[in-house]
Amino acid sequence: MIYLELENVSKSYGEKVLFDQVSLPVNKGNKVALVAKNGTGKSTLLRIAAGVDLPEGTGSRVYVHRDARFHYLVQEPDFGEEQTVLDAIFEGDNPILKAIERYERALLLPEKEQDLQGALNKMDELRAWDFEAKIKETLSKLKIEDMGQKVRHLSGGQRKRVALARLIIDEPDLIILDEPTNHLDLDMIEWLEEYLLQPHLTILMVTHDRYFLERVCDYIVELDGGELYKYSGNYSEYLEKKAIRMEIAGNEFEKNKKMLKGELEWMGRQPKARSTKGKARISSVLQLQDKVESHTQDSELTIDIKGQRLGKRILEAHFVSKAYGDKVLIKDFDYKFRKGERVGIVGPNGVGKTTFLHLMTELERPTSGRIEVGGNTVFGYYTQDGMNLKEDQQVIEVVRDIAEYIPLEKGAKLTAAALLERFLFTRAQQQVYVSQLSGGERRRLYLLTILMKNPNFLILDEPTNDLDIMTLNVLEDFLLAFAGCVIIVSHDRFFLDKLVDHLFIFEGEGKIRDFLGDYSDYRVEQREREREERREVRAEQQQRKAEAVEQQPGLSQEQRKEMKRLEKKISQLEEKRAEITAAFDDTTLSTERITELSKELSAVGDQVAELELKWMALAELE
Repeated sequence: MIYLELENVSKSYGEKVLFDQVSLPVNKGNKVALVAKNGTGKSTLLRIAAGVDLPEGTGSRVYVHRDARFHYLVQEPDFGEEQTVLDAIFEGDNPILKAIERYERALLLPEKEQDLQGALNKMDELRAWDFEAKIKETLSKLKIEDMGQKVRHLSGGQRKRVALARLIIDEPDLIILDEPTNHLDLDMIEWLEEYLLQPHLTILMVTHDRYFLERVCDYIVELDGGELYKYSGNYSEYLEKKAIRMEIAGNEFEKNKKMLKGELEWMGRQPKARSTKGKARISSVLQLQDKVESHTQDSELTIDIKGQRLGKRILEAHFVSKAYGDKVLIKDFDYKFRKGERVGIVGPNGVGKTTFLHLMTELERPTSGRIEVGGNTVFGYYTQDGMNLKEDQQVIEVVRDIAEYIPLEKGAKLTAAALLERFLFTRAQQQVYVSQLSGGERRRLYLLTILMKNPNFLILDEPTNDLDIMTLNVLEDFLLAFAGCVIIVSHDRFFLDKLVDHLFIFEGEGKIRDFLGDYSDYRVEQREREREERREVRAEQQQRKAEAVEQQPGLSQEQRKEMKRLEKKISQLEEKRAEITAAFDDTTLSTERITELSKELSAVGDQVAELELKWMALAELE
């Protein structure tokens, strides 16, 4: 059953054609990701699919199934400036949601007892308490606490979480998502991943998160040269199938190039007055020339900017602490950086990661301890707040303001215009104003301005947001070959796994733990620790249950045996649940296997809940 379909959809801006007569059907239950280079029209295609923008051309059509509950999550959510978090989350006309909203508002004004009692009565009438509990769990996972706060006071990340909460509470079955993982911390990303894996959800999304593409998606659609190429399978399968397509395209290109050379020679030999057949052949040659030129324009981003040499002393932190009043963010951090280190920083939002970077670069002073920066150390600090490009400047002017010529490896030099071409800004795009660039193009330009200063110590704060996968691959290769030091704060798990040697884990209350390994290694350790904690909790619960049984004089011998049998069965099911949960750690799982495991996990949970109810019923007998 088709839930969403785009038919013969086109879009252009002036002379720039984003896509022409493209079609895309999305069946119920499909999880489809759209990938493309920055600035080629991914978000535009999503807006057309969501009905926000209109397609161009005759015969175009966008179809959404009448039974589909639809929700569109934009990249940068926009709410009414006077809306509170409560207003934003409970937008809609669902009567249960309205009852819960009324109840939440009454809780904010407990002195109005009559309003609270009316809200409680309405909750009882609609049996809304189970749904209210689910909403509470969702808000807790997304760390949304102050329901009365004005949306205008929220950060970009907080707004994204509010928009996600509204999506999940709305319970749609057709979802369009534009970069859903931007601004989320790693725990939230993994929780969202589990939510989107539900088999009943139909999804069309744009994301650069390659683990999302690997674990959630069963189709990947690439927008390339204004055309859509559809690949069944996850990210790994997409890479394999795309490689085959590119090999075929390369062979076709070589064939066309040879044919074009021969045809051009033929044209050069012909007299000026040509027959109808000759004119048709000339038209064919011109088409062939367009095809060859379009292939040669599909260049790749390259980064070979020279970095300055590091000295013996690079960067040292001597028992550094930082606190704001009673809130301690960093406590007694002591570390000496070595040449070539690549360190990832992991921790929830608000725990002090950005403050740490400011301390290392001496933008802030520590409360106690000291920072020593080596004489030859040159920082290149890529920060979310630092991307203050002038909107009325042309792209070429942004680069020339830094330098007209840029030193490369092995003594070579490059003009600003040539360097921009290596960063996929054509000569025509270099004349474009910054205000006309897409989000990903702006980030690519900002990254170039950082690298142009020839740093030998790179500090990258969320560098992957809005970058396309091709740019990410090139950036990763550059960082792997970079001779200096690198500190990375990122919520991109794939990026961290590929690059870092070890992690600084921000555990709260100022504690920073140095963990040897990448992010996946850390998650394996963390999950094992969580399983051990759950085992300890279960053991404690079973001990309390056993003590409760001994204190029940009214139970018959048969009832005691039944309780023992239930306890044994619950214990077995808990072990099975732990095994299924552990199976999710396997990064090679197919989408079908993940779905099977999710169903098994749900079934086991239901059995445990049922048996525990029976046990509790017996335990309450006197």
